[in-house]
Amino acid sequence: MNKNDSDIVIVGGGVIGSAVAYHLMRHDNSLKVTVVEPDSTYSKASTTLSVGNARIQFSLRENILISQYTFQVLDKFENIMAIDRYKPNIAYRREGNLFLIDDAGRPLAEKAVDLQKNLGCQVEWWSPKKIKEHYPLFEPTGMAGGSFGPLDGHFDPYAFLMGYKNKAVALGATYLKDSVVELLKSDAKVQGVRLASGERLAAEFVVNCAGAWAADVARTAGIHLPVEPVKRQVFVLDTMIKPEKPLPLTILPSGLYFRSETGGLILLGKSMVDDPVGFDFSWDNKRFAEVLWPELAEFVPAFDHLKLVRGWAGLYAVNRLDGNAILGQWPELKGFYLANGFSGHGLQQAPGVGRYISELILGLPPKLDLSCFRPHRVLENKPLSEIGLV
Repeated sequence: MNKNDSDIVIVGGGVIGSAVAYHLMRHDNSLKVTVVEPDSTYSKASTTLSVGNARIQFSLRENILISQYTFQVLDKFENIMAIDRYKPNIAYRREGNLFLIDDAGRPLAEKAVDLQKNLGCQVEWWSPKKIKEHYPLFEPTGMAGGSFGPLDGHFDPYAFLMGYKNKAVALGATYLKDSVVELLKSDAKVQGVRLASGERLAAEFVVNCAGAWAADVARTAGIHLPVEPVKRQVFVLDTMIKPEKPLPLTILPSGLYFRSETGGLILLGKSMVDDPVGFDFSWDNKRFAEVLWPELAEFVPAFDHLKLVRGWAGLYAVNRLDGNAILGQWPELKGFYLANGFSGHGLQQAPGVGRYISELILGLPPKLDLSCFRPHRVLENKPLSEIGLV
């Protein structure tokens, strides 16, 4: 094998790419795995710019199963990813996720809760009275109730990413600071990649883990993915009145969400239909003042008095077909695998997806059947159906 040859090239070294690299090396550390990542600081990575949430509350069976596996991994992640005496500290806090439901959404929400319970998940249906009892600052008047996942929570995204990356490197993976500008192919089979530096990396397998840039990478091989980079903003608030205990990630029917952060702060965000498409990381506090704050104060009147401390913007890799991940080999290009279009769920799905993609490449029987996410549905225009995606 030449020095520029690899068995597998992974495009993108965020949490998905690093999880794939780790699982490949864990299965076979004789593999030559090269991860190409242009942003070694991860300053614009969706991983590090997320709010670090993990939840069991999905309405699609396979998403629930992925979350169950994620919970197992989070419980022992620091030990699994230990290198010598060093252990990553992901600061996992199980403070819950609370989805508020209005009358129109109640039938589908109750159906989702039943599915979650049938799969063995800890999830509860709370009445407005119970919501008020647990979180007195909330005003759930007009709500039908809410679903509460007590084991849902949040963790440090950067520490989680670096845990996977450092362990993958320790097992023998190589990280290369560069950009993939072209997928190389011949006779409907991938041959490797060409880099911005001009270097070519030959490989039998190429995995697209480029996140918000996934469609751009695929387009170099004439492949159209319905994945767009959409700006999402997060605002950090210092409220005059502090909750008596940490607030769960609370999601209103409109999609507005907030939760407690360390230091007595509140994180707030909302996905909106007019969120700009493109690689825009600018932060707009006008949106907070005119749109988000009034809605927040209506549900939590005590938050009418607060200080906007700071904020940031990151990118969702939004799958416009159905908001779910696209996983597996592209049908028309042998050896080209996709792990794209997570639409904001990539961080929490990295453990299961990393394992699944590695199993597909290595010809191992998957421990979770995630074939419903296969790329064929893009070509066939057959979206998955799921409610409650945020």
